[in-house]
This record gives sequence, C-alpha cells and structure tokens, in this order.
Amino acid sequence: MDLETHAASAADAAAPAVETQAIGEDVAAIRDLILAKLKYSVGKSVTAASPHDWFVATALSVRDKVVESWLSSIESSKRTGRKRVYYLSLEFLIGRLLIDALTNMEMIDETRAALAEFGVDLETLREVEDDAALGNGGLGRLAACFMESMATLSIAAYGYGIRYDHGLFRQRIKNGRQLEYPEDWLSFGNPWEFQRPEIVCPIGFGGHIDTETRPDGELRQVWHPGETVEALAYDTPIPGWRGAHINTLRLWSARAVDPLRLDQFNSGDHIGALMDRVRAESISKVLYPGDTTPAGQELRLRQEFFFASASLQDLVRRHISLYGDVRTLADKAAIQLNDTHPAIAVAELMHILVDLHDIPWDEAWAITQATFSYTNHTLLPEALETWPVPLMERLLPRHMQIIYLINALHLAKVSGEPDATGHRLAALSLIDESHGRRVRMGHLAFLGSHKVNGVSQLHSDLMKTTVFHDLESIAPGKITNKTNGITFRRWLKEANPGLTSLLMEVVGDNLLDNAMVLEKVAALADDSSFQERYAAIRRANKMTLARLVQQRIGVKLNPDALFDVHIKRIHEYKRQVLNILEAVTIYDEIRAQPFRDWIPRVKIFAGKAAASYTTAKLIIQLANDVGKVINSDPALRGLLKVVFLPNYNVSLAERIIPAADLSEQISTAGMEASGTGNMKFALNGALTIGTLDGANVEIMEHVGSANIFIFGLTADEVEAKRSQGISGQDAIARSPKLSEALESIASGVFSPDEPHRYRGLVDALTYHDFFLVTADFDAYYNAQRAVFRRWRDKPAWWRSAILNTAHMGWFSSDRTIAEYAEEIWNVPVTPPGRK
Repeated sequence: MDLETHAASAADAAAPAVETQAIGEDVAAIRDLILAKLKYSVGKSVTAASPHDWFVATALSVRDKVVESWLSSIESSKRTGRKRVYYLSLEFLIGRLLIDALTNMEMIDETRAALAEFGVDLETLREVEDDAALGNGGLGRLAACFMESMATLSIAAYGYGIRYDHGLFRQRIKNGRQLEYPEDWLSFGNPWEFQRPEIVCPIGFGGHIDTETRPDGELRQVWHPGETVEALAYDTPIPGWRGAHINTLRLWSARAVDPLRLDQFNSGDHIGALMDRVRAESISKVLYPGDTTPAGQELRLRQEFFFASASLQDLVRRHISLYGDVRTLADKAAIQLNDTHPAIAVAELMHILVDLHDIPWDEAWAITQATFSYTNHTLLPEALETWPVPLMERLLPRHMQIIYLINALHLAKVSGEPDATGHRLAALSLIDESHGRRVRMGHLAFLGSHKVNGVSQLHSDLMKTTVFHDLESIAPGKITNKTNGITFRRWLKEANPGLTSLLMEVVGDNLLDNAMVLEKVAALADDSSFQERYAAIRRANKMTLARLVQQRIGVKLNPDALFDVHIKRIHEYKRQVLNILEAVTIYDEIRAQPFRDWIPRVKIFAGKAAASYTTAKLIIQLANDVGKVINSDPALRGLLKVVFLPNYNVSLAERIIPAADLSEQISTAGMEASGTGNMKFALNGALTIGTLDGANVEIMEHVGSANIFIFGLTADEVEAKRSQGISGQDAIARSPKLSEALESIASGVFSPDEPHRYRGLVDALTYHDFFLVTADFDAYYNAQRAVFRRWRDKPAWWRSAILNTAHMGWFSSDRTIAEYAEEIWNVPVTPPGRK
C-alpha cells in the first residue's frame, strides 16, 4: 500500500460514520457509471475489457462529472457578462488528463476503490493513457498550468491552439543518435474532447485585394483569398481545483473545403484528387515542422495564421452574439499572446475590425491595443520570429498591407523626436531590412498590445535593455513582469503523493487551495524525525525511477546515489555540454584516484532536440556515448552512472522530478527567460545548482542563498565577457581538468567507432564559445564539490531540501495568474477553497 492510499485509509477510518457511508455511496455510483460506460460507450463486457477499455470507460465517467460543472460555468459566464480571457498559444503541453481530472474533481480515492471492485488498478490505467502531443517544453507546459489556475481562480477563459494529429515527434535513441517518429497520440481516440462540427471557421490564404469606394466616399480594401481552409473546433474541458469552475481548451483541426475532387478521382487521378485535402490537413499535422526550406517556413506561417484567425473569428462571433457591438470588445475580452507565434493576430484583428466591420482605422487600433497583451519568452534575437516580406505578401497580402500601414503610422509618430536618426528608425521599424526585408513579429506584438510582460524579474529587466530597448524608450512602462509559476496540484499532489501526504499533516488540507501555507513546513527543517520521513519518501521515489530506467534502457541505478538531473529541451544555451564535461572529469578522477571516498552519483539527462538542430542532436549523442563508456567501466564500481532517457514528456517528468536530489539549471546567464522546471524540482525538495539566470534569481531570494548552489558569470559579466571575445582558449589553458576532458572527447575516447565525431564540437568550444561553457567550467566544477560536501552531511542536506519545499509556495501559477488578472486583464478572481 502506497503512502497516499495509506493516508486515505487512515482518514476514512477516523471519519464519522455518516461520512463513511457517503463515501461508500459515491464509490457505488462511480462503479455503476464506469460499468455503464464500459458497456454502452466502449462496447465491452467486464471479462473482455482490456486496460485501455477500462481507461476509456473511467475517463468518460469522470468526464460526465466535469461536463456538469462545465456547462454550469459557461452559463454563469454568459449570465453575469463577465469579461473573458482568451489565451492564444501554439503549444498546450497538457500531458495525461485522467489523474489530473480525478484530482481536481476530488474523485480519485473513490474511483480507485470503485475500480478495485473489478480487480482494476488505477495506476495501471494512468500508464495506459497517451500524453497529448501538443507541445515541446516550458512554453506549452506553462500554458497548461495557466489554464488550470485560471479555472481554479474562476476566471472565465478559453485556451486556443492547434489540435495536432501528431504533435511533436516521438524520440527514439539508436546507437546514441536521436531519431524522430510521428507521435500517434490520437491513434486510439481522445475521450476528453468534444468535436464541434457546427463551429467551422474559413481561413484564407493568398489571392488578391480589390479597392472599393464606400457610400461615404472612403476607400475600402476587400481581400479575395485564393485558397480557403476550414478550421474545425474540438473542445476539452479543463477543471479547476475542486471542480468549482471549468474552462474550455478549444483546439483547431484543419480540413479542406472539398476533401475530394470527384471529377479528378473519376478520371483516374486518384492521388491528385486528394491534393487539396493533403495540403489543408498538413497545417494541423505536426508541431514545429522543419523550417530550413521555403516550404517549411510557409507551413509554419500557415499554422500560425490558421489558429490565430480561427480563434479571433470565434471570439469576435461570441462577443457579438452576447453584446451586439464589436466596439466593446476590449471591455469584455482580454487576449494574451503566448510568445510571438500568435502575433499575426494583431494584423488579423485589424482586418476583422476595419475590413469586415467598417470600424475606422484609429478606433480599430485603439480597440486592438486595449484587447491584446503579449508575453515574451526569450532574449535570443533569432527566437523572436521574423518572416520574409515576399512570403507574407504572397500568403497574406491584406495582412502585409495592414502591417505596412501600422509601421508607417508608427514611424511617422516617432520621426519627429530629436533622436530620430536613420539607425534609430530602422531599429524601431516593423520591417527589418538588414538581411533582406523581414517582418519583426515581436515588434508587431509589442506595438499591438497594451502590456508586454517578461516571465522573471531578471528577464523583464533585460528585455528593456536588449531586444526591446528601442521600443521601451518610446513606450516606457509598457513592459511589466509576471514571474512564471506552476500548478502545485499537479507537480506536488499528482507527481509526489507521498510527500503531499506528509506535508498536509503539517500544514493542513488547505495546502492545495493556498500554496503559501507551505511556509509552516520551515519550522520542521531541523526536526530529525521529519527529515527521516521526508528522506524515506525521496528514496521510495528514487527506487521507482530506478525501476523505470532499468525497464527502458537497461541500466541499473543505486537509489542511494545522488540523482543529479538535467531534463529540458536540448539547446546549446541550456549547456548540457557543461554537465557532460564535468561527468568526464569525474570519470577520469575516479579512475586515477580510486582510493578516495567517492560518493555514488547518477547523472540523468532527458530532452528533445529540434529535428533540424544538428549541434543539439550531437549533444544528445555525446551524452549517450559518454554514458555507454562510463556505465560499462568496471573500474568505477558503479560510483558514477550517466543515463539519457528517451522521449521526454510530461509523464516522464512526473516520474523523474520527485526522485531528483539535484536540479541542473545551468544556462548561460541572461539567456533563460524564467524556467519552470527549476520551480517543480525545488517544490519537490531537489536542491538547485545553477547560474543567476531567469527565475533562479527569485528562487534564491525565497529559499536562501545557503540552500541553493549558484555559480558562474552573471548576466552583466556575460555581456562584458562577450565584448572581449568568445574564444575559449584562455579558459581551457587555465584549467587542466577542462583541457583533459575536451581532449578525451575530441580524440575519440567516447566514440572509438568514429574518433573525430566530436572534433567540430570541441573546436567550437575552443574558438567560438558563445555560450561561455569554458568560462564557467571551473566555477561549475567547484559548485559540484560543494554539492558533494553538503550531500555527505545528511542533516544539512535534508534541512536545505525541506526549506526549498517550504519556500516555493510563491511560485504557484495561482499567484502568477492572479497578477495577470489584476494588472493586465482587469478580470476578477475567486480564490479556491471549500464551498
């Protein structure tokens, strides 16, 4: 019996008889509902049902309960006329939904008991469910956390995105290399969604523009698309905590207006008859299709306009049906752009207002700016999307025309300023002409919004001095900060039920209503009995993860070793290479000095590299090659292991994070906007080793500098260092350890089948180390030694771990969303609690 089940059983035993009777009645009702779903919806008997059949029946039964509250929430929003929030995101990394829905609807214990009567284990069904392949990393997971918190705070909201047939690729590792395969998450259907065949939005591309004269003598632009695709709506209800409010995630699937050219088919051209369908449906096939070719770039732009246009058409239709006048849109709708992917929505709303509803330009622009707000997620200039003007003119001719006019009026406004030099106007322009004319989507989102926010205090401050320096100077105060947060109900209760039960003994059962009550746990940080119980839960989680690692990749782990975890998107700025280099150094030291009292350690990597990102894919291969050599070397006696877990997703993160002792957050300072993985790890008691980057800065402020391992150059020092040059030669010359590790990698110690496989990677670190891996190596190595010293002092380690958990309540996404609601969206919130 696990800790959560034991705690539930103990609570049941202590409850009054009337409550026990009510629980028994709930179990019976849920049992009967599951059985009915199995029989009438799945079409299976109890004896013939597979685990997947039981999963579908259970999902449909809890969905029925969700729908009751969902419809009530929708009607309440209509009746009260509440302002709605519309969250536009290309990604929603929602993961598995069964346990999430059962938890938030407070049905998990009763459902577990009901299934047990059929001999079915709820945890087995949890593993049967596919992860929804709707996102890549932090951007999409943040959107999912925000959707849950908006529902929890009873904010009337819609999430808008794309219903990808395959989403991000499924990652396999073969001979150390990443291979990409389609993620068939919809192959067995999706029991959580509702298709809405009555909600179809036409999406135009290409074509031409006619100029007409209106009766009042004003000119009117009429766009005649050359191609039209239909956006079909699928709705998934998203329950908040205790099911008090349910919001809608509306995802769009692309389909052709005419799925089959019957004349061509009958003439024998069976393939050509389907070409329009294939072209249309490609829009919602996969997330982030390769964009190294012109065709790939066009598909990405088609995706972004497709979902932005469908979402705006839908919400404007809803607004007019409820309130009659599109001019009141900003009073009743707040649209949040999650990064630059939906930025084309600024031009699309102007098209809708000016062209379709005859709103004068200046009034339409005021409505647009008052309605939109924009969240920036990156300081990397190359990650702020730009689109070639010729592509925009061909694919979205009217929108390009609108962007030109926005830009002309914008530049005319600032050209009268004393410092309006040609260089300054070029920097402020929506059109970048430095390397061929390209539309700056970040600039468009900035100008079209009334608020622009970063996602950590450091990131927001840097936005003002880097990517949006010039725009900030003409719109001071527009940039604000909203430090990211996570939904602790998922990342604590669902991912780590044992720890949750322990914490609730201390803070009470309102923990899941208000994460700030975690502060009470700090008083027990030095309590040896509490430390022992806390440590026992961690060890149990590590044993579970060790079994998973052995099942998936065949490597046996010691649960008493220090689990050093680095799981995130593979990118050079996230510096997985720095971690690998330290592993190589320790490998050499253990072999050279076997007599030292080494502590056992496991380095755990997971993450996907973009299919076209050659260097990131090489880093994955390096991690696997280094792991293969280290894990098979008998001289190490199991003191060091390096593992790479394939196909990183939300469900895998839920298994890894509760088992982590050390959280790697080692990006080059000034390059990670925030991070949310750092918050999830710290909430579960992992100690952070990291740079002063993103939300690491605020985590240190909350948990205390003594309970986090900070190293390396600061953001200002990184900038100064780069101004002096980015060669790594001096740093390598000063560090024998680094020099030896690089030489081992470059010479083929870890790639004997191809000795020069990593020569190019090492040369880049030596001569063009933009991400300053070599400059930070010695500081990172020394910080790892401080980790070792703390690990040896177990009371000190567990004290720091408990204080990390205790001081992470502020990083709840409930707090983040409440700040958005008050300071950006102007919508009311209702804090969660027992009604």
